[in-house]
Amino acid sequence: MAEQYGAGSIKVLKGLEAVRKRPGMYIGSTSKTGLHHLVWEILDNSIDEAMAGEANTISVTITKEGEVIVEDNGRGIPVGIQEDSGKSALELVFTQLHAGGKFDSDSYKISGGLHGVGASVVNALSLYVDVLVMRDGNVYHQIFSDGGTKQTELEILGTTDKRGTIVRFKPDPEIFQETVTFDYETIRNKVKQLSYLNKGIKINLTDQRIDKTVEYHFPNGILDYVKEKNETKSKINPSVYYVDGKHDDIEVEVALQYNAEYQENLITFVNNINTHEGGSHEDGLRQALTRVINRYSEKVAKGTKAPSKYSWDDIKEGMVCIVSIRHTDPQYEGQTKTKLANPDAKKAVDAVVGDSFEEFLLKSPEDAKAILDKNANAQKARIAAQRAREETRRKSALDTFSLPGKLADCESKDSTIAELYLVEGDSAGGSAKTGRNRKFQAILPLRGKVLNVERVAEARAFANNEIKSIVTAIGTGIKEDLDLTKLRYGKIVIMTDADVDGAHIRTLLLTFFYRYMKDLVKNGNIFIAQPPLYKIEAGKKVAYAYSDAELDELKENEFSNSRYTIQRYKGLGEMDPMQLWETTMDPETRTMLRIDLEDAAIANEVFSDLMGEDPELRKNYIQENAEFVENIDF
Repeated sequence: MAEQYGAGSIKVLKGLEAVRKRPGMYIGSTSKTGLHHLVWEILDNSIDEAMAGEANTISVTITKEGEVIVEDNGRGIPVGIQEDSGKSALELVFTQLHAGGKFDSDSYKISGGLHGVGASVVNALSLYVDVLVMRDGNVYHQIFSDGGTKQTELEILGTTDKRGTIVRFKPDPEIFQETVTFDYETIRNKVKQLSYLNKGIKINLTDQRIDKTVEYHFPNGILDYVKEKNETKSKINPSVYYVDGKHDDIEVEVALQYNAEYQENLITFVNNINTHEGGSHEDGLRQALTRVINRYSEKVAKGTKAPSKYSWDDIKEGMVCIVSIRHTDPQYEGQTKTKLANPDAKKAVDAVVGDSFEEFLLKSPEDAKAILDKNANAQKARIAAQRAREETRRKSALDTFSLPGKLADCESKDSTIAELYLVEGDSAGGSAKTGRNRKFQAILPLRGKVLNVERVAEARAFANNEIKSIVTAIGTGIKEDLDLTKLRYGKIVIMTDADVDGAHIRTLLLTFFYRYMKDLVKNGNIFIAQPPLYKIEAGKKVAYAYSDAELDELKENEFSNSRYTIQRYKGLGEMDPMQLWETTMDPETRTMLRIDLEDAAIANEVFSDLMGEDPELRKNYIQENAEFVENIDF
């Protein structure tokens, strides 16, 4: 139980600065990602109440008016007068940067809030923020508007036997010019993840726009998380390894289970924040598992010739593992909280996992044998893949790094302007080669479906002709050998038909890039072309529509008084070179999607779950298209 939480707990570090002038400094961007960051900031405050043991139910509502409401049954934001300023604690929280209970260690031992600036930043970037606090038997109310200005004084509306905080806000379209529309799936994924990471908490999500409500409640926390991730997969060890321990005031929670697939799915968190670049807590897990598995393997050998030492690459294959730690003072590398730097986190995870995982293997010999067999097979596959890579390098050296024969390269050698189009089929490839700008656009036609690398061993992936052509053309190498300085094209554009088969090919290519060339994805080099669905013309007037809605708009407006004809494009090959250039390849008029992997955990889930064994999940994904892309016009 935390110490007394009152007005004296609110520590003011610095007044609210010009957040509206430089919103990117506080929420990353003013795109869809930044818009949803507003929700995370308010939601984090409620989660922090839950982590302090003061709340067990949180509700998030997306209203028809474009607002978000976050409600919890925690202690309620303090409303007393803060001595240093003479203002109420609630007003300070919403109008002063770096003002909040998170700076008072007696109020929050552990906090997931990103910078302690959440409520005030949301206030600064919203049309209005409406706050209700139920505390000390009263209902308190205050409204802020016009970028954080106090609109009403703090008032008491009445009495209540409840407690908690309700925050309603509406983002300012002047700030979020790209979109102010909240995405249900984005918020649902985040809410579900937070429910897993805080076992026992109930989080409800309601979207009034589609009249839909879901409730998440996972009594077993991340153990349930791992079970769900492996639900459609062949499990190697039926029993999920789980530990929830503490070492030097650092709470460590780990759940792990192997499946029969080839990719690992390791997701790490610190105070509910996804550290998708890993860090010291992941290093501790790696150190503990490698030590314990090799020691156990030697014991099992019982005097016979022990197997070669397993490397981390052998051990992680097919692993689904969630690592969640809670640290009172987490430190990170760089500006973003994506890689943990605390050395004590490595020691804590190593200590907690080291002892308990060895006990798990000893008490579950059948699970232990299955895991060791998986490690041994992975080791064999790794050695085979190494040979295949070396063979590919030798061939490349003998061929003087020759490019694929079917590649129509561009004239420019400047990667900052050069573009590589990966085009579905020879027919579309021919149109693209003719219609392109040869100075900076290269074309690589692909034949048939690309290999699903999620379901094959690495050695087989290297043997695939299409994948070899892609890797050779791009020039960077793959996985740990990937070198961005050798990148030949700054934009790598996936250009497929606008149908289900085209979406499937896009998904297969995205899977390959995510698993084998993730640095290109992180660096923002991967794009998806957007060819039109329709051509509408009346006489000399021609227009293109990229959706049914756009077509309807054209018919009702520009072509309302015309006798027009409509052509539905079934594939890229139906467009002549000039049409393909004008609609899909001309930088002045084209629309492309840049792949965005800010939320790596969700992307990981998409690829491991939907490119795995369950065809129904994959079918649904193809129909709905990728959830992790963001619209960018060029």
